[in-house]
Amino acid sequence: MARIEAVNEQTLIVYFGDRIDDAIAAEVNRAIYQVKAGLGDLITDIIPSYNSMLVTFDLHRTDRFDIIKRIRQALESEVDAAGDDSDSVVVEIPVYYGEEVALDIADVCKKTGLDADAVIKLHSEREYRVYAIGFSPGFAYLGSLDDAIVMPRKSTPRLKVPTGSVGLADNQTAIYPSSTPGGWQIIGRTPLNMVDWDSESLARVNVGNRVRFRPIDKEEFLAQGGVL
Repeated sequence: MARIEAVNEQTLIVYFGDRIDDAIAAEVNRAIYQVKAGLGDLITDIIPSYNSMLVTFDLHRTDRFDIIKRIRQALESEVDAAGDDSDSVVVEIPVYYGEEVALDIADVCKKTGLDADAVIKLHSEREYRVYAIGFSPGFAYLGSLDDAIVMPRKSTPRLKVPTGSVGLADNQTAIYPSSTPGGWQIIGRTPLNMVDWDSESLARVNVGNRVRFRPIDKEEFLAQGGVL
């Protein structure tokens, strides 16, 4: 059963587990649909994460005790989630893995014992789930990596990671949508703009979507607007 805790007067957090797990992430996605369908505009915002969701409600129309009861009722409902197709959406992201942009590939190869081609193959042949959006607008946390390329974060973060950089950290991968400080191990770069200012999440991908990386060469990277 989900655990519900108060964050403040008008915000709750609903926990569905304590680990990163595909089944739990699917449960979070379904819960978002159930709560939105069951509570309507009493809810002002829902922010999902790996194993929980943050729910903000209209304090002028209800209170914490009522909203907790309503959320539990919604989670127990048999709402048809057929209209929620987020889990079936697969987004293809082109990535150039060339040495000019793969800033940490040498370290990744050294720590994994693999050559660059093997790292690229393992990274690009896997399909990833979007677990959360955060850190900066459009930054999507994707998992999980093949065990052979699971990598720790850098001990000293970069002050400026180039826009579009594709990185590894622990058992996840992600794309930097803008140039920010960061400690992920960078192995490539996409020419795509990962920020969508017209979407609710500000991201090209949404929680629950699937992502596949497609290796491209330098010519295609530059032709699509990539910057070295």
